[in-house]
Amino acid sequence: MNNNNPASISIIIPCRNEEDFIVECLNSIISNDLSTDGIEIVVVDGMSEDRTRRYVRKYSKNYPCIKLLDNPQKNTSTALNIGIKESNGNYIMILSSHSKVEKNFIKTNIDNLEKNAADCVGGVMITIPANNTLLAQAIALTLSHPFGVGNSYFRIGSKELKYVDTVPFGCYKKEIFENIGYFDENLVRNQDIEFNLRLKKASGKILLNPNIISYYYARPNLKDLFKQNFSNGFWVIYSLKFAKLPFSIRHLVPFTFVFSLLSSFTASLVYFPFFYLLAFIISLYLISNISFSIELSIKNGFKCLPWLVLTFFTLHFSYGLGSLWGIVKIIMSKFRIIYDSLIHLYQIN
Repeated sequence: MNNNNPASISIIIPCRNEEDFIVECLNSIISNDLSTDGIEIVVVDGMSEDRTRRYVRKYSKNYPCIKLLDNPQKNTSTALNIGIKESNGNYIMILSSHSKVEKNFIKTNIDNLEKNAADCVGGVMITIPANNTLLAQAIALTLSHPFGVGNSYFRIGSKELKYVDTVPFGCYKKEIFENIGYFDENLVRNQDIEFNLRLKKASGKILLNPNIISYYYARPNLKDLFKQNFSNGFWVIYSLKFAKLPFSIRHLVPFTFVFSLLSSFTASLVYFPFFYLLAFIISLYLISNISFSIELSIKNGFKCLPWLVLTFFTLHFSYGLGSLWGIVKIIMSKFRIIYDSLIHLYQIN
């Protein structure tokens, strides 16, 4: 690192069982254009059972700026709060252990915070394959395309500075956490969206700069993609139990797709003409899916085509199914509250 750090900064990295990615993440940080004298790297580990902790400890011997903290709760929100509370920097930067950053990443974030009217700054996230297989390449492509992720500018890119609702790896002024609180530990996912909503309600501004670039390793197979996006879809809805989160159209489209499939199929069992509605929905989706898959295949090779069709479907169906399950869980919890209240009244009487 060069010796030109403009301000002290704490980089918080939540992780658990990330032996395949944590080393590259740390290497990208310590090779940035800043001095280690002005930064600290706080890895908050959810009691990893692989070699993650061993790797971090090895790095901390050579780089005193790296420290390892424990997160017995094993969830991201708690890890972030542990790291922030134990940090010493004037600025807080959030990174994923699945990520790596450009050499000017840290300095550009700080410069933008100091020069612009912003309380949080972030950039675009380039999704890269977890390995060299066609499936991994297809997964990365679907997570970077509007048909896969909608108008999420940090994923699909932007050509200009934008004030936005959220950014992937935010860099914050530390005083923000003292003013509006920390991440909501009830939320397993979407804790950054909820926090940034609070920030905006407190008149804070979140700036996306396309010159700030990070890289994120996508899930390597359909099973992991399904699990991740089922969880994402579930928590975007179930989070309403704990916090008021904003929805954009892109969050609800997969739910609408899955709900229309299941409802039209169920209705067709009772009244056959609904089968034609089901066939129409499936046909419309397949035409859209295949069309966008061909568009990507023209640019990236037709060997990816069948995998793209499959990964788009997996992405949409798992997210929508997760959202549906989130609604079911909220309804069940409401009935549980009513049931417990009735039992309590019965016992009193």
